[in-house]
Amino acid sequence: MSAPLPDDLRFTEQHEWVRRDGDEVVVGITAHAQEQLGDVVYVDLPGPGTSVQAEQPFGEVESHKSVSDLFAPVSGEISARNDALDERPELVNEDPYGEGWLVRITIAEAADLDGLLDAAGYRAVVGD
Repeated sequence: MSAPLPDDLRFTEQHEWVRRDGDEVVVGITAHAQEQLGDVVYVDLPGPGTSVQAEQPFGEVESHKSVSDLFAPVSGEISARNDALDERPELVNEDPYGEGWLVRITIAEAADLDGLLDAAGYRAVVGD
């Protein structure tokens, strides 16, 4: 992986990352995922108030190579979306763990976080 994997995040096997922030989580895709996708040209994200279910699709990321579903890492409600991606979807490539975040979700069940991978577990999934 070219971008270092932050040790303070949790991860899904579908290559989303999660940063807890109180009763919410910030969600994005991992550096590994964006490298596999190539140049991101469009991101389809739901707006605030949208309910999401853990492990169910909630949006899409489109690159020159393919379109990939985004899977909710936790159940809850979208509290914010990264509107900057409407004009600059390449932020997902440039800063996947920072400015390239996708959505914030108000967590319905904190126990959902227990099922997510830590950095070592995610490294094992991607063979890093």
